[in-house]
Formats: sequence, structure tokens, C-alpha cells
Amino acid sequence: MKLKLWLSCSLLMIVSVAPVLAGTEDAADAKPAETTAEAAARPPAAAVVNPTANANVTALLGVLVMKGVLAPNEANEIRNAAPEVEFQLLVNALARKGVLSAGDLSAAAPAPAQPALTVAAANSGAAAQVVVPKETKPAGPTVVPAVVPLRVLPVDPPVKDGLKAAFMVGPVKMTPYGFIKASAVYDDSNPNGDDMPFPGLFLATPSVFSTGSTKDPNFHLKARQARIGSNFEFLDIAPKLTITGRLEGDFEGNFTEADNRDVSSIRSSQFSIRQAWVRMDYAASEKTDIYFEGGQDWTLFGSSALPNLLETTALGYWYGDIYERSPQFQFGLVQKLGGDRNFKLAPTFGIMMPSTGQILKLGANGIAGQLAQAERQGADSGRPELEGRVVLQFQADKAPGVAPAQLIFSGVEGRRTSVVPNSSYIASDGTCLIPSNYCAAFPNGFNSSSNIYGLQSAIQIPTRWFTLVASAYRGGDLRFFFGGQVNTYATDTSGLTNIQGPFTTLDGGPLAAAGGAVLGTNSSGQVVVAPQRALRAFGGFVNLGLPLSRWFKADPKGHNAGWQLYLHAGKDQMYHHDLDYAGYTGNANSLSPLPLLMGKLTAATLYYKVNPYITFGFEQSLYATRMKDGLPLYVIGGKPSNEWQDHRTEFGPIFTF
Repeated sequence: MKLKLWLSCSLLMIVSVAPVLAGTEDAADAKPAETTAEAAARPPAAAVVNPTANANVTALLGVLVMKGVLAPNEANEIRNAAPEVEFQLLVNALARKGVLSAGDLSAAAPAPAQPALTVAAANSGAAAQVVVPKETKPAGPTVVPAVVPLRVLPVDPPVKDGLKAAFMVGPVKMTPYGFIKASAVYDDSNPNGDDMPFPGLFLATPSVFSTGSTKDPNFHLKARQARIGSNFEFLDIAPKLTITGRLEGDFEGNFTEADNRDVSSIRSSQFSIRQAWVRMDYAASEKTDIYFEGGQDWTLFGSSALPNLLETTALGYWYGDIYERSPQFQFGLVQKLGGDRNFKLAPTFGIMMPSTGQILKLGANGIAGQLAQAERQGADSGRPELEGRVVLQFQADKAPGVAPAQLIFSGVEGRRTSVVPNSSYIASDGTCLIPSNYCAAFPNGFNSSSNIYGLQSAIQIPTRWFTLVASAYRGGDLRFFFGGQVNTYATDTSGLTNIQGPFTTLDGGPLAAAGGAVLGTNSSGQVVVAPQRALRAFGGFVNLGLPLSRWFKADPKGHNAGWQLYLHAGKDQMYHHDLDYAGYTGNANSLSPLPLLMGKLTAATLYYKVNPYITFGFEQSLYATRMKDGLPLYVIGGKPSNEWQDHRTEFGPIFTF
């Protein structure tokens, strides 16, 4: 408030004093008046420069930069402008930043300047005419834009001072954003009772094997997909350094357990973090940008290509769409290659939180499973997860309103480890609880590990007629990325005899013995740790966006400019070898034999955008989970089946801000 008052007073002083100083001339320095002939011979000046007023503006700019109100480049733009517009540019800048109010502007506005008369007009006695330019509004779009792919990891670096701030907190620009989404959902088979689809995936209890006498249809209304966040830009004096950030969350977290919420907890889901990161971009040259990012963001592996679906609580996961958000450090480069297609190359490397999937969804043991495997087994590897991606971006279609295309390759490599203390098989008095030669081979305990790995290739090709997004992947232990049909690793006991275990691990919780860590004797008579291997999977999706309004040449400024249709198909599948291999024993991940073969999803989504803020969506989809052939373990509507299908209908508005 003090800064605002000081600035207002300073501006009023400049307005009041500058004209007086400009009109005061020391008698000793007065020059004789020009004759009419001299005046006619001198070229007319385009503007009269007031050096005193300009000096005051320059001094004020320096103070504003020191206090973080203006960025150095903003001050330079005002200082380098034409002298007669410097003051107005400063006022406009302070008004945009909320430092000056409408009342302040009214008080600080100088009297309108009269245009200088030309010599000819002065001699003729003609009256001066002030021409007020009309305010011009942006022309607006001339064509309905093409479908824009969903890109959570953009290639183009942020532009310095490019964030249009809603308000400022000290030297930080902030622009909130988000949406409120309400949807009505009908599932024709959903005995799990969730408002998101994953039929037949979790086989923890017998109740989900059967739907009873019907297919167990469900109806839900949900609003917990609502999301809010803010983009940030931190002012910095270095002209080549741009610092941006984001904080984002939604209400898709757990339900609150409290006395006053027990009965109503179904409508009281908790706010939870989605993204929280800061990024530093250094413009090494006009064509090269180098950046570092730290915080929680979308993973480089998988998340580079996502489908556009109305159902975002489960964005096609376990059904061909792999993605995650994870704490990470990113190091990247954006290189402009040029050409008539505006080629750009963006390689990125990142170290991620070492993570593996939750063990099982076992009701009260769910959180214990998360803390055991997801938290401990990744961290106990003692190393970060490594991810990288390379993106080639180019303009495939040069028509107006079409986004650039991208060709993407990404990968991940990590490791999980279970730690077995010797107390799991040696009593406190030193008694060996298993064959003595096993205790002698591993007197201090042992570790059991497996790898996490994956490769993805993807394309995003926007054109004026359609936008194609496709992804394909394969890898092992992809559970954390929602791939591999909720499988993670298996313990291989083939070729081993006299199996001992599984032993209790340091993971903690009631599932600590589910790590599958066992000992055995190999063909050479040696006591060894049974190897653990990642269960392999492959899959992908195709998402086709059709700009219906552009097809039918709708008025881009009218209410029929926002019709879009998306067609989607995806699949996630296990390797048959890993399902059939007899050497894999029962372990932390699934039953034996491993039953889940694949998940399939087909969907059609229609959007109608009323205006930039309101969109209605309708989605009809089919989610299907299939067990290994010959294993009709499901009972659906009283009939055995090896495939569980859920026909899902979802409709609702999305209010964007």
C-alpha cells in the first residue's frame, strides 16, 4: 500500500512539475526569437523533447526495477521508447501489474497535448485539428482451429516475461487456472463400486470374482475431478535466464476420516498434489535453450503422448495408456534446427524417484502395501530411476490454426530391492530356523532384486482434417506406469531345490513376507538367492481427433465452432511366456499361475465447446479385462467367463478458468 501511494504521488509530481520546468528559461540563457524566415527554413520537429521529464521517468524506472516491480527488460523498453510516450508506457505497465488503480490513473493522467501546428498552418491561421485514433480490437480467428494434442510436456521453452500475470506477489507473477468438472456415469458392470473403471483387475477378495445374479450396474455423480493450479514466473535481472514454475492439485485424493465426515465422507475427497516444480531456462543463443527443472512433474517415459478422454480419473490406465507424475530432476536442451518446417530437437534426461507398484489392493492393508513395496523397494535399491526422451518437433501441416507435429522416443531404467534381515531365519539365541548350510551361506541376511525397464515410441500429427496421436511401448515391471496388467515381478525358482521362504523383509506391514524372497540350492549344490525377474508387457493406443466444426466450415466466432469427436482404441498385454512359465512361483504380485492376460479399451468422445470457458462432453466406452485363455475364473451374471466387460457412459460439463 505504501509503494502504491508513493508511486501515485511520484507520477502526480512528474505530471505537475515537468511542464513548469519545461516552460522556465533562465533570462541569461534566453535566445532571440526566430524570424519568420528562419522558422520557415528550419525543418519542423516531430516532437518536443522535455529533458527534465525524461530524467524523472528514468530515475523512477531505476527505483521500480530495484523494488522488483518492473523487470529490467520492461524498464529498458520504456526507456528506449519515443520520449513523448515514455510516461504513458510507464503508467500502462504499472496498471497491468495492479500497482495503480483506475482512480490513480485518472488523477495521474496529464492534460491532452495539443498537436504542433505546421508552419504553413500557422501562417494561414488555420485551426489545429486533433485526430483521435480509434481503438482497434483483435481480428480474432479466421478459421476454426484444428484439434490440438494433449501435451503435458511441451517442447517450446517459455518466453521471458511471457506470462500474462493475473497478479503479483513481490517479484513473482502468478496466473491461476483450472477447471470444475461434474460428470454423471453409468457402468453396466462395476462390482468394485469405484467411480472409475477397472473391471476384474484386482483379485484380492472373492467378492470381486462374481457380480452376483446381475452384471452389477452402477451409477455415479462425481465432482472430484475438479482441478486448480497456478503458473509462476520469477522476475530476474539476467536477460538470458527465465524462471518459471507450477503448482497444481485436484480433489481425487483419499476420503477424510473424521467424526463429522464419517457418514458424508463419500462427498469429501481430499485435495492432493499433482504438479509442483520450478524450471530455469538459459537462452545460450537464439537457437539453443538449456534448462533444469526440479520438483514433481509428468514422467518423461510414457507421459509424452496421452489420449484425449473425458474420463480422467483413470486416463486409460491398464488399457494401453502409460503415464505417471513423479518427483524428479530434469536436464534438457531445445535446439532450433530451422527449415521451412521449423524443426526443433529436444533431448531430455531425468533422475526420478525410484518407484515400483503397490502390492495389492487389500482394503485396510492398501496403505501398508504402498509403504512397503512402492516406498521401500524402490528406495532400497540405493539408486535413482533413470528416464530420458528425445522429441523431434516440426510443422507437418502449414495451414492456419494447426499445431506442430511431434515424433517421440522415451525410456526408463530402474531397480527394486527387498532386504531380508537374518532375524527372519535365525533366532535371537543364534538357532538356525532353516537348514544350517543356508544360515552359513547368508549369516547376515540377503537382498533380492529385479529391474524396471521400458521403451516407448509415439507420434502426434495434427492436420487441418484430423489429429492422430499414437503410442506403443514394451518393457518389464511397468506397474508404476499403469502397464503390465498390475503385475510387477516374479520369483524364478526353476532349477532350484529345497526352497526356503518366502522370508519376512524390511518393507514393513502385514505384507512384509510377500516380497517373494526365497533361497534354494542350485544344480551345483550351492545355496543361492532365487532370482527375481520383471514381468514383461507391451501395448499402446491410437487416438484420432476430428475437428467437426472445421470440416463444416463453421463460423470461428460463432457457437458452432467447438464441435470435436475423438475415437480411441488401446490395449495392454502380458507376454504369454511369462504367463505360462512354470518356474514363476506365487509372489507379491499375482496368483499362480499368473492369470491376467490383457486389458482393452475402445471409446468415442464428443465435445461441444459453448465458449472458451464452458464445454460439454459425452463419452461411450468399453473396458474389458481378459484372463489367460482357459481360465474362466470370473462369474458374471451367474455365468463363468474369462473376460470382464464394462460398458460405460459418461456425460458432463467442464467449466474452465
